[in-house]
Amino acid sequence: MSNRVLHMLAADYGASSGRVMLGGFDGRRLTLSEIHRFANEPVQLGHTLHWDFLRLFHELKAGIRAFRKHAEGAPASVSVDTWGVDFGLVDSAGRLVSHPVHYRDARTDGVMEQVFQQFPEREMFAATGIQPLQFNTIFQLHAMRGELSGLLAAGDVRLLFMPDLFRYYLSGEQSTEYTIASTSGLLDPLQRTWSAAVLERMALPRQLFADLVEPGTRCGQLTDALCEELRMPPIPVVATGSHDTASAVAAVPASHEQAVFISCGTWSLMGLETDRPVMTEQARDWSFTNEAGAFGKIRLLKNIMGLWLLQECKRQWELEGETVSYPEMVELARGIPRSESYIDPEDAGFLAPGQMSQRIQAYCERTGQPVPQSKAELVRCVLESLALKFRQTLEEIEQLLGFRAPQLYMVGGGIQNTLLCQLTADSTGRTVVAGPVEATAAGNLLLQAHALGEIGSLQEIRQVVTDSFPPEIYQPRTSDYWDEAYGRYLRVARP
Repeated sequence: MSNRVLHMLAADYGASSGRVMLGGFDGRRLTLSEIHRFANEPVQLGHTLHWDFLRLFHELKAGIRAFRKHAEGAPASVSVDTWGVDFGLVDSAGRLVSHPVHYRDARTDGVMEQVFQQFPEREMFAATGIQPLQFNTIFQLHAMRGELSGLLAAGDVRLLFMPDLFRYYLSGEQSTEYTIASTSGLLDPLQRTWSAAVLERMALPRQLFADLVEPGTRCGQLTDALCEELRMPPIPVVATGSHDTASAVAAVPASHEQAVFISCGTWSLMGLETDRPVMTEQARDWSFTNEAGAFGKIRLLKNIMGLWLLQECKRQWELEGETVSYPEMVELARGIPRSESYIDPEDAGFLAPGQMSQRIQAYCERTGQPVPQSKAELVRCVLESLALKFRQTLEEIEQLLGFRAPQLYMVGGGIQNTLLCQLTADSTGRTVVAGPVEATAAGNLLLQAHALGEIGSLQEIRQVVTDSFPPEIYQPRTSDYWDEAYGRYLRVARP
């Protein structure tokens, strides 16, 4: 590692907001500062819910401009990470011809069942190792097959996932980073290539997809036009762990193998890294998925509807004229010693936006439980249900791989909810190591440092994280309550 301070920019796009983070790496420690933050609000246009890509690219440029307010010279590199599965289509002239559609759009309602008629679920999982979820890219492409056929007939069209799309308009180079592609349901995880069998079954031409690159790869530099517009030199553009969870997991401060993580935010992604995909029938039955990680790792994990449940409650209450902050929601929940009702956060009924508190109440009523009425009861119900889902998922992971995890690692913005961290420790009976909050940005930046030759291995990255961001430790509190609560939860959760 070198001793000079290396300044890099990480653009991290979440489901509701984005920010550009400035990282300073001195060879041992990483410092982080947020230099630009912006909302990420989807746009309903007619019957379709879109991502506002043009506005989001504008904000990315604003973040690059903001560098000079905080550091001298120019950044050593810039990279982008986003959520998974979503994409835009670009023609041979570089024009965006199909604006990115939001994964929560209703166009994929019922599509999985259609696809399974020609490509049964078991065969799909055996080919890809990916849990079938209605918003996966494979189902989005089937939903737009008519539009796609017309675009392909009109000329060359290239699919670029969201971070690839940003990187293309930064550098002019088209490629697809492997971790973001792994969310699609279109890859062969054993050969680490686009799956010829899946593309054939889905009647998708190979030329629709860009060549794959590994996380931590330099992919060109700022275009001449952007250099002129931003008054910047030709900054290297890096494909980091472009799926935000891949970057976050790279920054899990674990020094041992088989470290179970929870990347906690709008979604809670819970799992661990393996060297090869786990594609057993039991893994499929328990809804595990095999996504790519940095340095050739596989992220065996479960997608759990995380703090989205509270985000939607908060949004609904604000629409009704009742403002409540997240810290206030947590304090309300602390005022109740325990929940009388539970939900399964994986239930598909919680996927779409709108009327979340009513849907939680309807779930409880439908399953014969007391119906939470107050905000405090609703928040407590969500947080305890998440903690119990983590316990269930931990038990499944341990059964799949035949080991006992001594502790859990929670990273991401959701760990600012300290009640959830403590409830997770209590429910699972395991120590929770919480931090860093900015795991995604840290992983993004340190994978850039790897691309620039400053860091050599995943172990070195994790040592930098450990040295830079001391975690919070939550010890489990002994109580018979959680065993009784877990039994009640299992009776009303999806089997």
